[in-house]
Amino acid sequence: ILRLCGLSMAFFFVRKILAIQSDSVTEFYSIIYSRLENSIGQKLDSYIQLYCYTRLKHSLDVAYYSFFIAKVFGWDCRSTARAGLLHDLFLYDWRDDSYDGKLHAINHPTIALENARKICDLTMVEEDIIKKHMWLITPIPTRYKEGFIVTFVDKACATREFFISVFSKSDVRAVY
Repeated sequence: ILRLCGLSMAFFFVRKILAIQSDSVTEFYSIIYSRLENSIGQKLDSYIQLYCYTRLKHSLDVAYYSFFIAKVFGWDCRSTARAGLLHDLFLYDWRDDSYDGKLHAINHPTIALENARKICDLTMVEEDIIKKHMWLITPIPTRYKEGFIVTFVDKACATREFFISVFSKSDVRAVY
């Protein structure tokens, strides 16, 4: 019975996501387009995030999936998408020898937040999401439910990127 209930809920969410997705792709791009039309997109696309994914591709994935999850639950999908796009807005290669990579996971949310504030006005929700998206590595969790979406979607995307990169042996940018 529990398995049947679980399957029923899964089918409910899949149907809801598909219905929302077909109507909301334009809404998603209208939210993030203003961030991409300036030089952010070019800057983020010049850094490798994980293996053969650029930071822009990673950030777009986090924003896209977070947006739709927030939309399914009826939460603030605009702030979720914007924060998902800006959560890794640090403009350096953390694998470079000149940077202390051991502290990167702890320090980069603060750097990303400072950079995001320079290019746009942020809501309190967006600031909190960007600042605390590394929760589980950093001690303080987000105050907002949308922040948990971005936090866990970020981890899921990073995991997916790792496995795609390991098993594909190709440049993922060519696929998308």
